[in-house]
Amino acid sequence: MKTDMQSVVVRFCGDSGDGMQLTGNMFSSLSAILGNEISTLPDFPAEIRAPQGTLGGVSGFQVHLGTGVYTPGDQADVIVAMNAAALKVCCLGSKFNHPGAKYVEADSMFKKDAIVIVDTDSFTDKDLEKALYKTDNPFVELGIPESVQIVPVAITTLTKESLKDSGMDNKSILKSRNMFALGIVCWLFNRPIDKAIEFLEGKFKKKPQLIAPNVKVLTDGFNYGNNLHLSISTVNIEKADDLPHGTYTSIAGNKATAWGLIAAAEKAGKRLFLGSYPITPATDIMQELAGRKDMGVMVVQAEDEIAGVCTAIGASFAGDLAATSTSGPGLSLKSEAIGLAVMAELPLVVIDVQRGGPSTGLPTKTEQTDLLQAIYGRNGECPAVVIAASTSANCFHFAYEAARIALENMTPVILLTDTYLANGTGLWRIPKMSELEPIHVAGVPQELKGKYNPALRDPETMIRYWATPGMEGFEHRNIGLERDAEKGSISTNPENHEKMILARKHKVEQVSNHIPELVVQGNKESDTLLVGWGSTEGHLHAAANILNCGLAHFNYIHPLPKNTQEVLSRYKRLVVCELNSGQFAAYLRSQMPHIHFEQYNEMMGQPFSVERIVENIKGTYKNSTF
Repeated sequence: MKTDMQSVVVRFCGDSGDGMQLTGNMFSSLSAILGNEISTLPDFPAEIRAPQGTLGGVSGFQVHLGTGVYTPGDQADVIVAMNAAALKVCCLGSKFNHPGAKYVEADSMFKKDAIVIVDTDSFTDKDLEKALYKTDNPFVELGIPESVQIVPVAITTLTKESLKDSGMDNKSILKSRNMFALGIVCWLFNRPIDKAIEFLEGKFKKKPQLIAPNVKVLTDGFNYGNNLHLSISTVNIEKADDLPHGTYTSIAGNKATAWGLIAAAEKAGKRLFLGSYPITPATDIMQELAGRKDMGVMVVQAEDEIAGVCTAIGASFAGDLAATSTSGPGLSLKSEAIGLAVMAELPLVVIDVQRGGPSTGLPTKTEQTDLLQAIYGRNGECPAVVIAASTSANCFHFAYEAARIALENMTPVILLTDTYLANGTGLWRIPKMSELEPIHVAGVPQELKGKYNPALRDPETMIRYWATPGMEGFEHRNIGLERDAEKGSISTNPENHEKMILARKHKVEQVSNHIPELVVQGNKESDTLLVGWGSTEGHLHAAANILNCGLAHFNYIHPLPKNTQEVLSRYKRLVVCELNSGQFAAYLRSQMPHIHFEQYNEMMGQPFSVERIVENIKGTYKNSTF
């Protein structure tokens, strides 16, 4: 029997060594190729490797697929739990380490009528002890409702049987358990096994000896479900039929960011240079660009964050599209050098993939806590453009936008993404270069040859003319000290300093003339308007649909869109929702002090729960922040 569903949420969870991220990524990519919209949430511990089978070592990957997909989903329809600890974390959500916690739908990771596939071989007495169970019946102890369908499968035993003649050692065989689980899920959702095999062949092309055993286990898992039909119905997921024509793929935010920079460099006719230092969760950007020497990309892995941004500033002075990538702690270290780029008026793209803080904080979890640092976190009057991506896929667009704004306005641009976007994946339509907005690189009039100095600027836009080394007749020095507005030489004149501050400020403010105006989504006639920025768009969109209210979501933050005040003034109730203690709300109040803003804030290292947003706006949530 088959069941038709518009969308479904699947969560793979197990020990950190069980390959849940690979399994989830393969299933997500397969679904995207088949025409499903997707949104994913990789969720793994910060520890390098917690003890096997413990609660702290549980790694998960959640994917929402189908049509009308905006978020990875609050709760899963299908759970694959590879061990007892994974089941416990999925049942109790954020409460798994609270003594005496019981199954509560609002806090669990799966629905009351979910299907839960468990590896019965990983529920021994020893496994239960490691996961801190108090009884020998985890399903009763967790208070799982009878409506949840438990599907026991001896995944470990079946994997060993599948590979008994492979010649592989026991440790290597056990690493293939995730492929057996993936095979079962492919059967459950009618995913063609041949496409999954193609993914495996691509994944292990550098280790061809692993292809055959993994393909066999995957196929055996698929056949196990198909031949026995287990005790559940297969599911057909609706395809998205209203997508624009084109070629689609599944893409992670960090990869999309890297590709956006590459496209911008190609469009602008510039060489791309990245100067960075490895830091979770931004490192993938540097790794992706380091592999694109065929596109002329230059990457320098510097000895620290400060050196990374300084190499980028040097490349910008030399005429390249220069970028640096980091996370919150690195942005703090780069702040002085970003000030140099502001003072020297050089284009620079700074990518901040936000994570839980402060200090080392929660390096693998997500937050939106770097906003005020990005806007104000430098000494002196030091304006920079700040923009934010809102989906894994549109990280491409906003990386491109960051480069365009930087090159056209001779200013640093800080692009904010976060862990949720960086590691998560979404369905992305690959654009043609002809579809991308032109980039008009700031230049210098030839009539200034022999007369050029680094203070000369367009009198209307206040954008500094950009001459680069090697241009005969345009030789110059650029400095971090204040310069004379006319001569470009060092100046300590009080009036000149104020004039230069205002010139740099005006240059950034006028960017609002070249960015889209704010558009309200959802019910524009409602008295209530949800307000958000960055990666919360999907969750707020889903919440606005349920509440039948409007949504104003910001990608352009400093400066704000020109019509921001006019739009926000129309609504009686404005609720700013963000994954911090209220930074965007504070910023909006500073810009529009006569408008009243309410707040809804979460800081749990996880994306929003749509259910909690809705209940808080209605005032029905037991721990409401209103």
